[in-house]
Amino acid sequence: MPHTAQHAGPSDVTAELDTALRGGPFHVALRAAIAARGLPLQRVQHHLSRHGVRVGVTSLSYWQQGARRPQRPESLRAVRALEEILHLPEESLIRLLAESEDDTPHGRTAARSYRALLEATDVVERLLTDLDRPLDPGLQTLGHHERVRIGAHRELLGREAHHIVRAHRDGVDRFMAVHHGDPGCDPGRMRVRALENCRTGRVRHHQETGVLVAELLFDTRLRPGDTFVFRYDVEDGTAGTSREYVHDVTLAGGQYVLQVQFDEHALPAHCHRFTQHSYAAPRTGRQPLPLSPHHHSVHLVEPRLRTGIVGIGWDWE
Repeated sequence: MPHTAQHAGPSDVTAELDTALRGGPFHVALRAAIAARGLPLQRVQHHLSRHGVRVGVTSLSYWQQGARRPQRPESLRAVRALEEILHLPEESLIRLLAESEDDTPHGRTAARSYRALLEATDVVERLLTDLDRPLDPGLQTLGHHERVRIGAHRELLGREAHHIVRAHRDGVDRFMAVHHGDPGCDPGRMRVRALENCRTGRVRHHQETGVLVAELLFDTRLRPGDTFVFRYDVEDGTAGTSREYVHDVTLAGGQYVLQVQFDEHALPAHCHRFTQHSYAAPRTGRQPLPLSPHHHSVHLVEPRLRTGIVGIGWDWE
């Protein structure tokens, strides 16, 4: 007797979607919603583009498989657009992302919850919009060196950033610097200092998430192909014990150097480097970093950055 494949009927698909929207997880709900609408991923991508959101088919596939999760501003806009495209209740998918804050993936020991990071990402986008940042900032990173300072009370004193960039459109004359303080920080008390080849423009902050965005103005307008070097510093020191520093890479390319320097009276027991595909993904590439005995610092070098997250963490005795 020939085997007959059993296919889920419309009622089964609807029931699966209702269950997934109530209890999650996000990727199951997304997959069920796409199945309920009967749309191939190419059509979903087309609908998103009509909403002004660009997301690749590969990313959509990863999202519904649970291999990756939306985290960047463009991705979060896509999730909200998907709720409309797939005829879902408003905030239904976003809620499932936020509710995973206590479901920490294996190997992840982030200082901030997933909900906090999700909210901060949204806040950054709003602050950048308030500062009239164009969709295309017009700059490619050739080199980026950050020096993070940890104080005698184990707090994040601040960080200095040294950028080497190249313009790929005409008229670029500014850079938007983003600083995300440790939990409990006070961004209203932070100070942004322009150190070289720039000056501080408008500054915005969000108290609840600890996010600060500052406009750094160049004294020239760059043409396509022009390179530019500038430095700035963020004075923080407003939060409690710091345990890590992460760099979120939104655009691939360029060399990145991260150095963390500790006060001689507050040295960590162990330091390590790590990477993540996104804030929701498990941490990989963990490697111990030896502390310099004379300069009390550790560092990492990425010859060419890939999108995702790279950082240094440390343990106190």
